[in-house]
Amino acid sequence: PRHYWLGLELGDRWSDEQDVLAVMAERCGVSDDLGHRAGQDTIDPELTVAALDRAAVVLAKAAEDRKRVLFATGHPGGLLDVHRATAAALRAAGCDIVVIPEGLRADDGFVVQFADVAVLERGATLWHTHSPEPMAAILDGLAREGRPLPDLVVADHGWAGRAGQRGIDAVGYADCNDPALFLGEAEGTLQVTVPLDDHVTSPRFYDPMTAYLLHAAGLS
Repeated sequence: PRHYWLGLELGDRWSDEQDVLAVMAERCGVSDDLGHRAGQDTIDPELTVAALDRAAVVLAKAAEDRKRVLFATGHPGGLLDVHRATAAALRAAGCDIVVIPEGLRADDGFVVQFADVAVLERGATLWHTHSPEPMAAILDGLAREGRPLPDLVVADHGWAGRAGQRGIDAVGYADCNDPALFLGEAEGTLQVTVPLDDHVTSPRFYDPMTAYLLHAAGLS
């Protein structure tokens, strides 16, 4: 279903389960056994670190070129501060952190931004969302206002997928149950997809990862 494509247009290229599973095993570290239908799934931490190193190269280049960067999350309960800290580091390095247009609507809610990160808000609550529509609203809103699109998007879920599908360089975080972004990286639509548990019990658990990323990018 389109819901699981996270804003990408995958056509019929990934209709074979074994092909998808092979990519997930290679890029995320899940079991490549099609018979593994229950129990704990896995993410290989070495693959996470390798992806963070690739993401760091993208961030370092963005800083060097003082690019326009947009941050967004469909996991505000987990990844908001990862994106906020990365945005602060890039701003300090001279990047322009994109400010989204006012009054954007998507999925019966509002697309808003605080701490430099775009999120979906509904009923005074920030929503967990896989939808690509909030990112589409931002990109369409920028175009309507005659403002330049981002040079780079750092996001997750459909926010990252839709940006990549629109031809914008994108780095995304993705869990082992969200294969679309990994397929997008395999096809070259996303620059990097970082495998991680995207909602741990405390957002502070991400702090060492964020510190590693920013150090590797020369931003700390």
